[in-house]
Amino acid sequence: MVNLSGLDITIIIAFFTVTLFIGIWVSKKSGKNSEEFFLSGRNMPWWLLGVSMVATTFAADTPGLVTELVRKNGVSGNWVWWAMLLTGMLTVFFYAKLWRKSGISTDLEFYELRYSGKSASFLRGFRAIYLGVIFNIITMAGVCLAGAKIANILLDISQQEALLYSSIIVVIYSSLGGLKGVLITDFLQFIIAMVGSIWATVYIVNLPEIGGMQNLLAHQNVADKLDILPDFSNSEALITLFIIPFAVQWWSTWYPGAEPGGGGYIAQRMLAAKDEKNATWATLFFNFAHYALRPWPWIVVGLASLVIFPTLESINTAFPNLNEDMQGHDVAYAAMMTYLPAGLIGIVLTSLIAAFMSTISTQLNWGSSYIVNDFYSRFLNKKASEKQKVSVGRISTVALMVCAALFSFYIKSAKDVFDLLLQIGAGTGLLFIMRWFWNRINPYSEIAAMSISFIIAIVFFINGKLETPWFKIPGYIQLVYGVIITTIGWVTVTLLTDQSDTETLIKFEALVYGNDSKFKNIGYKILAFFLGVIGTYSVLFATGYFIYGKTMLAFSLTGVATLCCLLLIKNWKKIV
Repeated sequence: MVNLSGLDITIIIAFFTVTLFIGIWVSKKSGKNSEEFFLSGRNMPWWLLGVSMVATTFAADTPGLVTELVRKNGVSGNWVWWAMLLTGMLTVFFYAKLWRKSGISTDLEFYELRYSGKSASFLRGFRAIYLGVIFNIITMAGVCLAGAKIANILLDISQQEALLYSSIIVVIYSSLGGLKGVLITDFLQFIIAMVGSIWATVYIVNLPEIGGMQNLLAHQNVADKLDILPDFSNSEALITLFIIPFAVQWWSTWYPGAEPGGGGYIAQRMLAAKDEKNATWATLFFNFAHYALRPWPWIVVGLASLVIFPTLESINTAFPNLNEDMQGHDVAYAAMMTYLPAGLIGIVLTSLIAAFMSTISTQLNWGSSYIVNDFYSRFLNKKASEKQKVSVGRISTVALMVCAALFSFYIKSAKDVFDLLLQIGAGTGLLFIMRWFWNRINPYSEIAAMSISFIIAIVFFINGKLETPWFKIPGYIQLVYGVIITTIGWVTVTLLTDQSDTETLIKFEALVYGNDSKFKNIGYKILAFFLGVIGTYSVLFATGYFIYGKTMLAFSLTGVATLCCLLLIKNWKKIV
């Protein structure tokens, strides 16, 4: 536990005060109607939306997840999520414009736009509950657990207390301010979070126990964990950290923030943009910042934790009051924060609170938008007034928060949630990519994909929790099985059932493509996809090599990134 000074407490109280003020300030306008509450009037600029996307994925569990990956597999362990950049860039150049042109309020309205008949309506309602409630609660539970672990180590308060205090604040401003309140607070929270993480990293690296960056990189516990690429001579590491993420995972799995074809709160942000260009720019900025700008402070702290806390036992010894169910490598990040001085610990703790709140507030607003627009007003009360919709949105916000907090007691680490969400989405990704272009795909395709992948994920999850498992299959093989079985399942259903009626398909294509062919400028878009991926990875690696002191390689990669940027700018009009 750290002893908070008066300055630390002042910083935290000031943050909470400003956050609540923002929620109250925008509540009057946000409460006018459901479009204002969930889409902020469709008038948001790209930079605010892009920062909000980044802030949302900067969750309280993210530093812990990265720290756990680094401690277990080295820097290259991050390829399990770095590979998802391909998914994000696919959304930027192929789907962002289409989402905004659709003019819908939630991405689930897509189903009755793209498909026809009662099956389309059923799919919309089914997915509203599947994503907005079940999937959303699992995601938020992971964030709640991470926040509780941080509070337990830094403040010595229980999981129950931590979730009670934080939930009250986040529910108040999320239910009052709607999406606009979330966007504005996200912007503030992202700035605080980045300043806090970078400043804390610099301080920790210069601790006497670490002795500076050069000593850190040369330490025996760290030296063999610095490689950005996995060891190609280690077949298991190569398969799990590189081959499967690039060959299978990025296109085949649905994961929050990296949905193939776009979706979830990323789609919500695109739909709230002023126009198609702002939607595209917002998504491009998000992917660049998410993968290239943010990871290294967490990675460096993860490496430093191997010096201070070389083993899991050393963490448990240092924090004997840590609940047994909350122990794990992911708490090493919070453990390192206990070394920060007064003032800085207040900023860092505020940044971690901000990370928690930005993610939870977005998930709550997004989930309640599904419940209101795609379930309540679509099926339960078709004549619901705007006031009733906003009221149901606020009630569902509270209910989702309570359920997520309760479920957080049944999971153990951020990595557990990451793996579970990947497994639930395994095999569905290709469908979400293809449904914009392959007319044969229908509602039964999507229902089959979601049902099969969910059943497989639950079987694997329950099996993993048993003292005597029914079977022993490595996690990466489970993912492959899920992808293969689910993909075969939904493709088979697609071929055995009828596509949507021709009139619906014609209207859909006229709306999102206009008079253009759906494959217009496809070559330029493919080029932009590769330029975006190569450029972002180049910045990510260049940053790492600057930290490692390999300046020649770092400058070379910076040159590659610059060239990619120039080529994107030159061909931008043909891309967007």
